[in-house]
Amino acid sequence: MKRVLAISLIVLSCLLCFNTMQAQELQCDVRVSSNKVQGSDKTIYQNLQTSLYEFINNTKFTEINFRQAEKIECSMLVDVTSREGNYFTAEISLALRRPVYKSNYNTPMFNYIDRKFYFEYTDGQTLDFNPNTYISNITSTLGFYVYLFLGLDFDSFSPNGGDPFFAIAETIAHAAPQDPGSENGWSSTGRQNRYAIISDINNPSNQPLRQFIYDYHRQGLDMMSEKPDQARENMFNALVLLQNVYERNSMCYFLQLLVESKRDEIIQVFSQGEMKIRTEAANIMKTIDPSQTSRYDEMLQNKGF
Repeated sequence: MKRVLAISLIVLSCLLCFNTMQAQELQCDVRVSSNKVQGSDKTIYQNLQTSLYEFINNTKFTEINFRQAEKIECSMLVDVTSREGNYFTAEISLALRRPVYKSNYNTPMFNYIDRKFYFEYTDGQTLDFNPNTYISNITSTLGFYVYLFLGLDFDSFSPNGGDPFFAIAETIAHAAPQDPGSENGWSSTGRQNRYAIISDINNPSNQPLRQFIYDYHRQGLDMMSEKPDQARENMFNALVLLQNVYERNSMCYFLQLLVESKRDEIIQVFSQGEMKIRTEAANIMKTIDPSQTSRYDEMLQNKGF
C-alpha cells in the first residue's frame, strides 16, 4: 500500500508544513454538541463545529500526499458540558478506523473519550497551530490527536512507521502547560491523560505494544481473507505481546486503551478457528482484562470452526 512505501519519505520537516493544500491526510467527521448547555443561541456552536472541521480536514499536517481513497478515517465529537463566556468545558469522543485488506470491514484502531478538554474560543477566531509552541488548548489538543492517529495508522502498515508522528505528538505534549496537579490533560504527573498516552507509546519498554499494532493488523487482519488460520495464529502471537507488557506494567494506560478498543473484535476473531488457539487467546485476554472474563468465555462457546 502507498502508506507503507511512504514511510521512508517522512522527514521531521513536516513540523513546518501546516498550510491548506490538496492531498490532506484525514477524512474526519467532526461534530459539536451543546445539548448539555443551557441557552437558545446555538450559532457559536455551529461556527465552532465548522472551525474545528476545517482545521482538522484542511490543515496539511505532513508532507505526504494522500489520495482521496487513502485518507485516514476518523471522527471527533466535542460534547460541550458548560460555558462561561468564551471559556468552554467539554469532552471529546475520538474514534480511528482502518480499512482491512480485501474486505469491506473497517477495524477500530482507537476509541477514547477525553474528559479533560478545556478551551477558550471566540466566535470567528482563526485556529492557529504550531506543534513546537503552545498557542491554544483547542489546537494543541486536536493537533495532538491528529498526530496520534497518524502514528497509529502508519504503525499498522509498517513496523514503527508511526515514529515521526508520535515524536511530534510528544513535542505538543511537552509544549503544553505543565502545572503540577493540573487537570487540563497535559500534566506529567497524571496517569490517564494525553501526556500519559504518548509517554507510554514512546517508552522503549512498551515497544511490544507498537509491534502488536503491526502484527495484529498487517500480519493478521489483512491476511484474514486469504489465509484465515495463519492470520489468526499471527494475531494470537500479537496478543502474547500485550501479555508481555501487562506482566511488566499492568497499569500501562495505553495498553488499557488498546484492549478497550480491540476487545469486541478480538472476541469475534477468536470465536472461530482451532479450539486450542482460541482457548489460549481467551486465557491471555482474561489475564490482561480480568473485568471482562465472561466476555472472553464467549470465544469458546462455538465448538466448531
